[in-house]
Amino acid sequence: MVVVSMSKQEFSRLDVLLRVQSGHLRVSDACALIGLQRRQVFRLLRGLKQDGATSLLSKHRGKPSNHRLPAEVRTLALSIVRDRYADFGPTLAAEKLAEHHGCSVSRETLRGWMIADGLWRDRRHRLPSPHQPRRRRDCLGELVQIDGSEHAWFEDRGAPCTLLAFVDDATSRLMQLRFVTSESAMDYFRTTRAYLEEHGKPVAFYSDQHGIFRVNSKDAAGGDGVTQFGRALLALNIDIICANSPQAKGRIERAFGTLQDRMVKSLPSRKRGSCGWREYRRLLRRTRGCLASSPPITRMLPPLSGPNAKCVTYTRNNITLTCATKY
Repeated sequence: MVVVSMSKQEFSRLDVLLRVQSGHLRVSDACALIGLQRRQVFRLLRGLKQDGATSLLSKHRGKPSNHRLPAEVRTLALSIVRDRYADFGPTLAAEKLAEHHGCSVSRETLRGWMIADGLWRDRRHRLPSPHQPRRRRDCLGELVQIDGSEHAWFEDRGAPCTLLAFVDDATSRLMQLRFVTSESAMDYFRTTRAYLEEHGKPVAFYSDQHGIFRVNSKDAAGGDGVTQFGRALLALNIDIICANSPQAKGRIERAFGTLQDRMVKSLPSRKRGSCGWREYRRLLRRTRGCLASSPPITRMLPPLSGPNAKCVTYTRNNITLTCATKY
C-alpha cells in the first residue's frame, strides 16, 4: 500500500477527475470546478489513468525553489549575524545587514536561516503564555495604556532614567514617548498634555496601581480618594482604569521590551563618544516609526474644539490641560 501526501487543491482535483471517470460528472462541469480548459482536463485524465493519483502531485515538491538565494549569500549573512548580531532578533538583524553591510535579505528568510542554524527559536518552541489574551478595543483612541519603564537607556554612558509611554490598545501603536528623570505626577501631566494636543482626547487610560493613578492608602488622612492625576482626568471626562497585574497591560509591557532591546542596540558606537539627548531623541523617533503595527483607524474621536464643545481647563503647578467634555 502506497501513501500519497496531497495538498487540498490536488485532492479536490482528484475527486473531480474520479467523478468524471465514473460518468457522474461532465467534462464541461469539471472544467468549471477545477478552473482549467478542456485540453488540460483531458491531460489530467490521461495521467490519472496511466500513473494513478501520483500524476496529480506537483513536480516541484521536494526540490529547491528556483527563486532561492545563492548559498554564498546565506553563508555571508549568517557569519555576520553570528559575529556581530548574535543577540539580535531576525527583524532587527535584517535591518542592520541591509543598512551597514549591503546584504539585503528579507526578515522571514533570515528568520528561517537563523532557526535552522540555532541562532533563533520560533514561537512554536517557546513556552506558551499561561495568560488569556484580552480582546483589543475596536477604535483608535478608545483605550490608551500608560506606564513608565526605568532602565539604563544610555547603558553606562548616562544615568538611568524613565521612559513614559502611551500605547494605543487597538493598534499597539506608540502614541507618545518622553524621557524623564523619574516617574512622577508632573511628568505624567506634561506627557498627557502633549498627547491631547497631538491626538485629541481618549475615552480611557489603562494604567497600573501606582500611587499617581490611585490612592493605595486605606486610612488616608484627607481628600476624596482621588489623586491629582485622577482629578485632572475626571475634569477632562477621561476614565482611568487600573490593572490588577502587569500581564493585563501586556501591550505596553511588550512595547517596553522591544524598546529596551532595539533602542539600546541602536546607540552610536562608543568610539564616537557619548550619546546626547538630541541624538537619542532622533533614535526614539526612528524606533517609534518602526514599531507601529498598523495604520491608524479612520474612526477617530471628535476633535478638542467644535461648536457644541464644552471646554474644561485644569491648572496645577503651571501645568494646564484643556479638553472638551461634551459634544
